[in-house]
Amino acid sequence: MEAIIYIAIFIIGTLFGSFFTLATYRIPLKQDITHKRSYCPNCNHRLEFWDMIPIFSYIFLKGKCRYCKQKIKPRYLLLEFFSGTTFLLFAISIKLNIFKLNVNTVVYLIYGLLYISTLFLVAGIEKQSGKIQKSVLIFGFVIETIYIVYLYIFNFDIYKYVIYLTIALILLIIDVIICKKSEKQNYILSILALCFYMASTTNEKTVILSVMCTVLLEIITRTLIKTKKIKEQQKHISIGAYLCFANIVFFIIQNFISGVNIWKSF
Repeated sequence: MEAIIYIAIFIIGTLFGSFFTLATYRIPLKQDITHKRSYCPNCNHRLEFWDMIPIFSYIFLKGKCRYCKQKIKPRYLLLEFFSGTTFLLFAISIKLNIFKLNVNTVVYLIYGLLYISTLFLVAGIEKQSGKIQKSVLIFGFVIETIYIVYLYIFNFDIYKYVIYLTIALILLIIDVIICKKSEKQNYILSILALCFYMASTTNEKTVILSVMCTVLLEIITRTLIKTKKIKEQQKHISIGAYLCFANIVFFIIQNFISGVNIWKSF
């Protein structure tokens, strides 16, 4: 029975991964991501159900559009697979058991997956446009606020969540004000807001490890740039993306280490 649950979560993860590819492309362009049907960005042909089955459609279509035969980038397949794998690892990390399910576990599962989804979107958009998408962060703040209210109702300690989320929100507001005046995002403020948002969900140690991993990846990237092992179009250093992916990894590891007590205060 547990195997069926884990398979279902993996499939849900691949579906989310398919949505991430759509959202990271459309959100920066301010296009609708909920009602407008998926289409091929090359020929603009509307995609049918059989064209959008995560992983399998890419394999069966041999990585090409069914209509214009344009090659589809492998990153779509990789994102779907890694999204499914990440969802699965998160479920395993909290020791999800169908026979021991309770409201707290289900809420934490849903919240954790939405948190991971937020970071996936932030990373994808930042990698593509070089900006931290404020609307995605705001979505994360809303989900976090709902989660805090839930914890408060059930008498859990919410001070850490409130403090870090408030700081993240203040930093984001300052960034918005600066952006309106200069018409340019303050990248450092956006990264700081992202860090405090991460701290409100994980813990200080996890964020510090994420930052350290990001710095290491940045050093490696700069080294590759200097040695000309990275192509010109790949030279953008996506600090936000590195930070998000590192935090997802350490978030899952944090759950494995904390054991069954997923409500433990760190």
